[in-house]
Amino acid sequence: MESRKLQSAMEYLMTYGWAILIIAVVLGALFGLGFFNSANLAPKVSAGACQVYRPQGPGTTSFINLEGTCNNELPQYVAGFNGVSASNIIILNPSFSSLANGFTISVWIEPTANTFGAIFSTNCFGFRINPGNPYGVAFAGPGGGCAPNLNAGSTSSMLNTWSFLTVVGGSSTQFKVYDDGVLVYSPVSSSFAMPNSIVAVGMGLTNLPTATNAYTGGMADVQLYNASLSANEVTALYQEGIGGVPLNLNNLVGWWPLNGNANDYSGNLNNGAPVNVVYTSSWTSGYTAP
Repeated sequence: MESRKLQSAMEYLMTYGWAILIIAVVLGALFGLGFFNSANLAPKVSAGACQVYRPQGPGTTSFINLEGTCNNELPQYVAGFNGVSASNIIILNPSFSSLANGFTISVWIEPTANTFGAIFSTNCFGFRINPGNPYGVAFAGPGGGCAPNLNAGSTSSMLNTWSFLTVVGGSSTQFKVYDDGVLVYSPVSSSFAMPNSIVAVGMGLTNLPTATNAYTGGMADVQLYNASLSANEVTALYQEGIGGVPLNLNNLVGWWPLNGNANDYSGNLNNGAPVNVVYTSSWTSGYTAP
């Protein structure tokens, strides 16, 4: 009797074993390709699906509100910067309100190269990653004369993974750097107001038009405020995910989702001009929703 059971088991394995093995291999391949990633299955919205409406025109704050599909759905596209051929977005003569009393920059990034890369810069300010230090986020002006050089946290874990970086600063506010909503660095003191004449996204402005300081990887949902957001507000932005919308409309001066274009959806018309930027819909493999 025992020998018959053993024989039956062996026959079953010989008959169905290959099928089971093939199914396991297929499932493993699909998992590796991100097929089971919830971000691939979630609905995605196109450019401009959500935007800020300012009934009294750009730069005004009365009666402003969000219009459209603004429930934090994932973007259809993200921007890709190649780090080689002067890949960047330039915003000329932005109509930013004064940033002297405080500012906040938030952005989702997915670096694909372990190299220096400027994320957001003006003629005297740089917000960048620098994995080679191995420190991550730093500030500097040309020759170091415009802003203090500040470093924070290793970025080795950022490669091929989407991260939410936020920098908060101002003339009377300590610089604060947040990674995925968690404070990772705050220097003893700072006294610096970010200039606002020209803005470059994806490259250090002081080095244009060369590829020095160029960022390599994906980028999405860049937000700029003329106020120092609180730790709770930064955490709330992170919890919204890569499809998040601004939460402080009165102080919002620029919002570039980078969902297929470089337009400003803050209602302030600070549209960017992209150069060698590729918008891709294949971006979800390194993204995990908060």
